[in-house]
Order: sequence, then structure tokens, then C-alpha cells
Amino acid sequence: QVQLSESGGGLVQAGGSLRLSCAVSGRIFSAYHVGWFRQAPGKEREFVAVISRNTGNTKYADSVKGRFTISRDNAKNTVYLQMDSLKSEDTAVYYCAKTPYYVRTRANEYSDWGQGTQVTVSS
Repeated sequence: QVQLSESGGGLVQAGGSLRLSCAVSGRIFSAYHVGWFRQAPGKEREFVAVISRNTGNTKYADSVKGRFTISRDNAKNTVYLQMDSLKSEDTAVYYCAKTPYYVRTRANEYSDWGQGTQVTVSS
């Protein structure tokens, strides 16, 4: 059984930064590609970024490209999402999940979702 758990959310002013963490327990961490998604009130869950399991290749949503950076530390079984130049429209609950297939951007292709962490950006 694999479990993912997000942390690091909070309240920040527009233009500020936050770093989210996704801790993965259970089976071999390096076997999975890990993605971040977010969901704002009244909206569908949307893809943010994904990192490949071994090469560290990454893919970002156009809305966060150049502002967010996804990374992973296989020794710590953790994936990070560094969020800079935050905007009010980044306000959402952020989730991490895993997928066996790289470069997937649809939520239904991911599993073992964490409980989410709230990010609120004030303007």
C-alpha cells in the first residue's frame, strides 16, 4: 500500500513563495512518476506538474510554467513543488498522486491521492 501526504501550504501574499512537500511511504518510491494537481472551489481538479521516476524529466501546466518547479529526492521519498511569484489565481487545494505512466495530465490516470494542502494567495 502506497500513501502520499502533502504539507507546506499556507497563506501568502501575491508575489510570494511557498514550497510544498509530498511524502511517499510504502512501496519503492523511485518506481513512480509523481504529479501535483490543484482544485479551486467550484472547479475541476487540474494538472500542475509531473516529474518522472528516474530521469527527473518534468512537465508543467502553461499557467505555472516559469513560476513553479517540481523536484524529487529519492533518498527522502519526497517530491517538492516550489511555487514562486504566486498569484491569487493559484489559490486552491494542492494534491499529489502517483502514476505508472509518464507525462499524464489527467487526474483519472493517477492514484493514491494525498489529503491535500490549502494554498491561499492574497492580492
